[in-house]
Amino acid sequence: MNKISELKKLSTPCYVIDEEKLIHNLEILRGVEQQTGAKILLAQKAFSCYHVYPLIKEYVSGTAASGLFEAKLGYEEMGGENHVFSAAYRENEIDEIISYCGHIIFNSFSQLDRYRERVLKVGKKIGLRINPEFSTQEGHEIYDPCSPKSRLGITRKNFRTDDLQGVTGLHFHTLCEQNSDDLKRTLDAVEEKFGDILPKMKWINFGGGHHITRDDYDIPLLEECINRMKNKYGLEVFLEPGEAFALNAGYLVTEVLDLTENDMPIAILDTSAVCHMPDVLEMPYRPPLMNSGEAGEKKYTYRLGSQTCLAGDSIGEYSFDVPLKIGDRLIFCDMAIYSMVKNNTFNGMPLPSIYLRKSDSIIKILREFGYDDFKERL
Repeated sequence: MNKISELKKLSTPCYVIDEEKLIHNLEILRGVEQQTGAKILLAQKAFSCYHVYPLIKEYVSGTAASGLFEAKLGYEEMGGENHVFSAAYRENEIDEIISYCGHIIFNSFSQLDRYRERVLKVGKKIGLRINPEFSTQEGHEIYDPCSPKSRLGITRKNFRTDDLQGVTGLHFHTLCEQNSDDLKRTLDAVEEKFGDILPKMKWINFGGGHHITRDDYDIPLLEECINRMKNKYGLEVFLEPGEAFALNAGYLVTEVLDLTENDMPIAILDTSAVCHMPDVLEMPYRPPLMNSGEAGEKKYTYRLGSQTCLAGDSIGEYSFDVPLKIGDRLIFCDMAIYSMVKNNTFNGMPLPSIYLRKSDSIIKILREFGYDDFKERL
């Protein structure tokens, strides 16, 4: 039985992690570590399915967290390096966070002043997130930390060079699904704004947004960027991509529940953009769908929508070689990232089950969800 037939037999809706594709990505990331000595960390905000953390830790150095729960998850399930950044830490959480993480990165000098001694007392490392005020993104201001009035990172104007006691590293995160040419230009801006600070540091974190495992990604240029910071300033380099780990390594399988018509054919699915793939509406973007084409490309075009009452809960318009039928299974690709970590139960929509398709083609159920998962979160 081929992969598509296997997936179409699963109960829907469900996510399926493809272990073989995950390993492909991990081998690329390990190659960067081996070539440069940089340490790559899984940014759990994009992918935190801890069932595969034992596999991931065979290839890379650790995890990056955005707060207490991710910090604890990385500590418990991955081990190794564990870095954390938050725009602000809560007083009743900071000590537990410090206990889990080796690198604590602050977003302001106010937070640094408040918690510095507590971090240094237990021998952990302190970093500051900087804002080089250099945007390389187009059309996605919601994901651009360098956009005007951004709350993320300290600008040079607000950087206190006389208040760096205990600070050993700098962190920036300015990219989103980008290639290494944008990293190179960002490093130019970092050196221009903070070049006098870099020699005082011991490490630098390039943040995330690096699409390292994409087919057209320029890995030699990435390695050049890493070596530039190592050789010029003697810095240890960290990267914390999220998407690159599970890029194209997951599916969302859904069933056609009904077919209707309003100026064009409409298919109602048992999945939802707003509930199960929120970035479709937030980015927005059009997720790839197996055996389909753009609207009008193939003979039969449908708008694909959800069961929910939200009028805009539409995944997009897709075309097919043959008409859709009630009961057909559709398979969306690249559904491991920013899906499981962002899904919700709006309208009482059930959360999709999670499966793992092993390298030997065996499909293993990792988690099923039911009514209690909906009720108890309320």
